[in-house]
Amino acid sequence: MGVRYETAWQWYKAGTIKGQQMPTGTIIIDAPLETAPRPVPQIAIYARVSAAENRSHLEAQAERLITYCEAKGYQIAQVVKEVGSGVNDQRPKFLQLLASSAITTIVVEHQDRATRFGFPYLETLLAQQGRRIEVVNLAENGREELVSDLVAMVYSFAARLHGQRRAQRKTTAIQAILESGD
Repeated sequence: MGVRYETAWQWYKAGTIKGQQMPTGTIIIDAPLETAPRPVPQIAIYARVSAAENRSHLEAQAERLITYCEAKGYQIAQVVKEVGSGVNDQRPKFLQLLASSAITTIVVEHQDRATRFGFPYLETLLAQQGRRIEVVNLAENGREELVSDLVAMVYSFAARLHGQRRAQRKTTAIQAILESGD
């Protein structure tokens, strides 16, 4: 019925619900409790590959997840497919899923499909919202993709460093122009 036995016991003692107490102490409720209908869980599938050349793997991954959800009896509300590195924290489709409070469960094939780092943070934050992320396959993934993500991470950090150096050069040039204009 969706209530704990302590709550039902308090309702019985208060006369809110009708029932009979047996000699053993067991209480039998005469009429079923009327409870509000439970909302249907909104399940979203999230499939991701690191590079565009793996797009065929993306489709196969999404199909495996659909089959899994159907076998578990889930009603799939959304199937999201994205191409992008797991170390990239600016994947718009995944961010949209995380921001949508309507989605109660996000189903991924491996933890690294959601993120390479900080997966427990995602789980904890979603749990605080009454939501969850369900991982189908907890086994480790292949080494090639891990190496690819490592290269992507080094590239990302190198690009950030290069951008910072360029910004510093621009600032120095602007200062020189301003100082010479005095």
